[in-house]
Amino acid sequence: MTSLLLQMSPIGLVIALILVIRRPPVQAALAGAALVFVLWGLGAAGPFSSAITSAIFQDTAILFLSTACVIVPGLAFVILVERGGAPQAIGAWVKELGWTPPAQVIFIVLGLAPLLEAMTGFGVSLIATVPLLMGLFSRQAGMKIALAGMVIMPWGTLGLATVIGGLLAHLPAETLGSHSALISAPVFLCLAAIALWQAGIRSVAPWLGLLLVTALFITVLYSINLWVGPEVSGVLAGLTVACVGLGISFSQRGKLVRWPSAAWPYLALLGVIVASRAVFVLSGWDALWIIKGEHVSWKPLASPGLALLIVTLLMASKQSAANGFPWRALFNRAKFPVTTIFLFLLLSQVMVNAGFLVEAQRTLQSLSGISLAPTIALLAGIAGYVTGSNVGGNTLVMPSIAALTSEHGAWLAAMVNSAAGHGALGSLSILSLITGLAGANRQEEHSLIRFAFGLVVLNIVIVAATGVVLLYFL
Repeated sequence: MTSLLLQMSPIGLVIALILVIRRPPVQAALAGAALVFVLWGLGAAGPFSSAITSAIFQDTAILFLSTACVIVPGLAFVILVERGGAPQAIGAWVKELGWTPPAQVIFIVLGLAPLLEAMTGFGVSLIATVPLLMGLFSRQAGMKIALAGMVIMPWGTLGLATVIGGLLAHLPAETLGSHSALISAPVFLCLAAIALWQAGIRSVAPWLGLLLVTALFITVLYSINLWVGPEVSGVLAGLTVACVGLGISFSQRGKLVRWPSAAWPYLALLGVIVASRAVFVLSGWDALWIIKGEHVSWKPLASPGLALLIVTLLMASKQSAANGFPWRALFNRAKFPVTTIFLFLLLSQVMVNAGFLVEAQRTLQSLSGISLAPTIALLAGIAGYVTGSNVGGNTLVMPSIAALTSEHGAWLAAMVNSAAGHGALGSLSILSLITGLAGANRQEEHSLIRFAFGLVVLNIVIVAATGVVLLYFL
């Protein structure tokens, strides 16, 4: 037990610094990375060697590049669409649809919000949904419904966390994504139901509609993950629900409300994503360039960052004449997330390659079948909540799962991916964005924090229960 506690102390330090001492994640990640190197040098894990050191830095570099090549162009895209007023235009567009409150909630939580968050990530969907929902419902209800609309987290930023999770778990991204879609299915239904309840909807018909729309959302998400991959699955699931909603609106009103011209980058990004994935699936060109490390590999041409970069450059060419490219804003916005992810990846790779996870893996292996799934859901959910990132949660927990000798390895990895994503939903970074957009007072902020933590706990319980059922009873 002493050996286990010593080897896991870097992760314990990270959690303590963030939750107890309330230090920023970047500082906690730096402290954790420094501690793991000190412990390795003192002989707390495997022997220090140049070969292991080389493997650590190779794999860390590849994982970091695969992440940064999505985060950086993604943040540039976010800055430019904000500057162009796209989120506000989308909010006004939804109001023009003239739907009833139940239809608005279902459309936003399972259609618009997942679509926007899956395309860009970083909480961008909140920029459109928070002001919109607060205008349709009470302030408290609007903030809580917007938070529930972040349900697509494991597929945010074009499925980045699921792709990175697949690399860490040594699984195809399609396998991890499709398994995660089934693990997350009850979470989708539960959070959408909570959003509908927060809106004060009590009549039976909207709840039946919610069941049908959720089933459609899950079916599309699972199918696209399985056949194409996680990069486009969240986008197409949200888009499908949005298109069905617009079709119903057209049949009732006899006219369509035009998509706002200011929001053209979202349509362009959707087109580039779908076109590039279709080309790569049919041709296999994405496999022409593969960067390999000791235990991981990366296909740069298959990166969703490529689509983000293309559309970002297109936007920049249209806006540069008036305002110039926002280099300073991009640097300020990217420096902490990118540095934090790098340090978390470095921490995880040292723990994997230097033997820090041996005792943890033995402990997990010794757990009985029924107790293993809840333990993994709890660890991953806490990791996602603490780091405020699905990628961060996967980075901390997934390596331990990858080394387990279990016939249920893909399901266990999916539980990590889902629990970390749905745990990150209630993180302080997401809450800070919501309260900032809403101009919330101290009382409203505290109420939202309690509500978000309750959602995180509920999500962990749901993922654990779903995992137990899928792993051991089906």
